[in-house]
Amino acid sequence: MRIKVSRENLISGIQTVQNIVSSKSTLPILSNILIEAKTSTLKLNATDLDVGISCEIPVNVYEDGGITIPAKRFNDIVRELPTGDIAITGKKNNQIDIEGENCRFKLMGLPREEFPKFPEFKNNEIIHLEQSILKEMLQLTSFAVSHEESRHILSGVLIEIREGNVRMVATDGRRLAKIDKKIMGHSQKDAAKQYSDGIEVIIPHKAIIEISRNLKETGHVSLTPGTNQILFDIDNVLIATRIIEGEFPNYEQVIPLEVSPKIKVKPQDLLASIRRANLLATPDFQAIKFEVFPNKLVVSKSTPDVGESREDLPIEYGGPELMVGFNPQFFIDLLRNINREIIELELVGPDKPAVIRLPDYLYLALPMRI
Repeated sequence: MRIKVSRENLISGIQTVQNIVSSKSTLPILSNILIEAKTSTLKLNATDLDVGISCEIPVNVYEDGGITIPAKRFNDIVRELPTGDIAITGKKNNQIDIEGENCRFKLMGLPREEFPKFPEFKNNEIIHLEQSILKEMLQLTSFAVSHEESRHILSGVLIEIREGNVRMVATDGRRLAKIDKKIMGHSQKDAAKQYSDGIEVIIPHKAIIEISRNLKETGHVSLTPGTNQILFDIDNVLIATRIIEGEFPNYEQVIPLEVSPKIKVKPQDLLASIRRANLLATPDFQAIKFEVFPNKLVVSKSTPDVGESREDLPIEYGGPELMVGFNPQFFIDLLRNINREIIELELVGPDKPAVIRLPDYLYLALPMRI
């Protein structure tokens, strides 16, 4: 292998794939990036065996070839090289030379034959979505996944596609986020017909992070489901992930009927108030208190041996007085992702969930004892 590539393009390619590389892997090859030069492109691959990511960057190829290189060391070297073109040459015994202006590195790698192959999705149907829609859906659901190892089935986002509709759901058992969108456009309708029986997959959180990182506000993303994997193609960045096997809980049965009167409040004001109260939280005393009065919400926090806070927030509300405790993070995660002037909060009592409903979106959070 012998190539010449701009430093900026190479850094961009390494950044795209390196995030899933684990330095603690028991398999040394998984700490490496696979680079393969052919024609006028350099393909970079990384995997942790659950998630694989691949991208291509333009290069001048003088000799085809490939090798795997330690990801972190390769990234550190390239970042410290002077601005300009970089020459990379494969040598015998799995060694490469990396040359910048007036400096040269030799780096030992491993044979590319040992690197896990990127999964193939031949003859599979493809579903197209707008990147901006997928980005919004993941932004409003992924924070609600479980991070407990004992709740593996809840550690990802459920994606359901049926009859021109796409739904995403995430829950950790104490809160739930659900969003629905229409699949628009000719190619998307064709895809929906091809999947008349529907698609239902659970995408692991690590893959969701990588997908979200690569999504933009324009363009399309294609989804190609396989037997136990799914492929996302985002502007020629390929992300293949294993799906979480198992049956997602029946989330519909925990969604309460809509109630009134509702509490109308500015989400940014509520977010700021909760953040201030959360300054006094400790691992043993997490809950903050909501006291609801006509046209006033009191957000307070009392932590033994730490201190107290209390803040009045103007609202629109004409119902009965209420007092409820909540994990502040459940509201912070949601409110910082909402772009609305006003939201309507449904509160019924200290043993009932708080519910926020927006067009095509629902979020609920269970209360805490105070």
